[in-house]
Amino acid sequence: MKKIIIFGNSGSGKSTLAKSLCETEQLAHLDLDTIAWLPGMPPQRKPLADSQVEIEAFVASHSSWVIEGCYSDLLEMVLPEASEIIFLNLPVALCIENAKARPWEPHKYESKEAQDANLDMLISWIADYETRQDTFSQAAHQALFDLYQGRKVMLSKNEKINEQI
Repeated sequence: MKKIIIFGNSGSGKSTLAKSLCETEQLAHLDLDTIAWLPGMPPQRKPLADSQVEIEAFVASHSSWVIEGCYSDLLEMVLPEASEIIFLNLPVALCIENAKARPWEPHKYESKEAQDANLDMLISWIADYETRQDTFSQAAHQALFDLYQGRKVMLSKNEKINEQI
């Protein structure tokens, strides 16, 4: 049973890798973006306890899975269940390039135009990855990676992902 956690900066390729692994390995997929936020604008985080209930329900209903996101606080909750973790620690410039090229994500935005309207804010947020000190930061992701004692991989290039996992 594979139970994989994928994390890293926005634009690092988490969703792309998760989808690929789910297809090739027949794994269930949980994108934490879908359970981390309350509906409405401006964006506001859901209480951690509410997200935890959804994570626990997902894990209980699937024997093999991929959970991906940039939320180290949520990922830490499921870390003891993981059989392996993958830290996509790509350079910020590459994450920005990936974000600019990403296709429409209909599970996050009602249209490609709505997604693109958010792009400037997203790029700014990605650019702050190395200096932020929050649950989404490189420091928080490195701490999560260091904490985990099982099989783990840190990748710094998208094209090497399939070769290293």
